[in-house]
Amino acid sequence: MTVITLVRGDITEQHVDAVVNAANSSLLGGGGVDGAVHRKGGPEILTACRALRASHYGKGLPTGRAVATTAGNLPARWVIHTVGPVHSAEEDRSGLLASCHRESLRVADELGAKTVAFPAISTGVYRWPVEDAARIAVETVRQAETNVEEVRFVLFDERAYEAFAAQVGD
Repeated sequence: MTVITLVRGDITEQHVDAVVNAANSSLLGGGGVDGAVHRKGGPEILTACRALRASHYGKGLPTGRAVATTAGNLPARWVIHTVGPVHSAEEDRSGLLASCHRESLRVADELGAKTVAFPAISTGVYRWPVEDAARIAVETVRQAETNVEEVRFVLFDERAYEAFAAQVGD
């Protein structure tokens, strides 16, 4: 059974096997978590992402999918990049947000990762309400068939931490 833990802090400082990056589809860096991962991880991550774009993901990584690269200078071994959906009031995209978590765990299993740190995917510039994102994330991780032993949700602020804590029940 996968243990879910919560940490208030910086995902780029987590000593885990894999850090999940809330990437944009270009895989070439951006703002928020994506920018922080690329800045602190250094040029090795960007080089690996450019190689992915040149081979399998010429049009970018599709929303809800995940792919791994080196973690560069981060204390993790790998970065699992996943593209979260932009929140929409007109269209239910919750299946895509759940897919980000499922696909990231699938990639983690392929890598042999036992500890994985997730941010609150899509809750920043993609405007997903944090309480709903927490519900989807925690439910998806609990239902996933995975060999990952610990999923650590690393939340940047108190509001996100409290939303995830309400779902985890700690």
